[in-house]
Amino acid sequence: MNAPVTRRQFFASTGALAAGFAATGIVGQRAVAAEKQPPYRISLAEWSLHRGLFAGKLDHLDFAKIAREEFGIDAIEYVNQFFKDNVADPKYLAAIKQRGEDHGVKSLLIMVDGEGKLGDADEGQRRQAIENHRKWVEAARFLGCHSIRVNAASSGSDQEQQERAADGLRRLTELAAPYGISVIVENHGGLSSNGEWLAGVMKKVDHPNCGTLPDFGNFRTAPGEWYDRYKGVEQLMPYAKAVSAKSHFFADGREVYTDYHRMMKIVVDAGYHGYVGIEWEGRTPDEFAGIRLTKQLLETVRDELSA
Repeated sequence: MNAPVTRRQFFASTGALAAGFAATGIVGQRAVAAEKQPPYRISLAEWSLHRGLFAGKLDHLDFAKIAREEFGIDAIEYVNQFFKDNVADPKYLAAIKQRGEDHGVKSLLIMVDGEGKLGDADEGQRRQAIENHRKWVEAARFLGCHSIRVNAASSGSDQEQQERAADGLRRLTELAAPYGISVIVENHGGLSSNGEWLAGVMKKVDHPNCGTLPDFGNFRTAPGEWYDRYKGVEQLMPYAKAVSAKSHFFADGREVYTDYHRMMKIVVDAGYHGYVGIEWEGRTPDEFAGIRLTKQLLETVRDELSA
């Protein structure tokens, strides 16, 4: 039996649970009454540990254990770069899932890069990029995630890119919907870091399973040019199915580049009460310390907003 068939049979065996993921993972975020739950919950993005992972000091299979034992976090967001060579291996995926279950850690999403431009100007390349994401949709379903995070890369004029990105995203969303998986887009450089442009893409896609992952720090539209991060997050929150709390540098317990109280108020005021993922990108202090500082700040702000 060849590998692709094995993988598809493996994923098919989990299909009975797929339909419930979007409803419980996405709709439930906004349905929970604020007075009964904290304003938001805290998760950990695997990119926070990218230096240790790339250096071989950490193992992707230990991600759930690290999140729980080192930081007391019970929900995680994977990055495809750290298991792209194993996505077609049912045994490896089963090991990831088992590690999460062993440590009581929930899998939320997979951040996907390097699979082609969903808004490619060439129709054939765009179609191939959509198909390239299929294996990640399958993996996300098996792991119990609610979404895959993708990019809205394209070329041409602003309007052409918006049309092409919307077309690729819509088609990928239609592919992912039967799996119970949503497709979410991060502001991730270029035009996608323009909040107005990306919100316009969402309006054109116009599909309940397609949304955004607003990132607090990724608003550089060009070298030396930045879009207002607070305005950008506010524009993207109506479509948000996840949120990325980017952090780079701390002073006196506060993130230097982002006013977290102001930013999280925007998030909560938009009616979002789901997970907010820690994404530490700083060099000093080290990754573990940076994650702890970000978590402590999110907890402090959460207490302030609750009060």
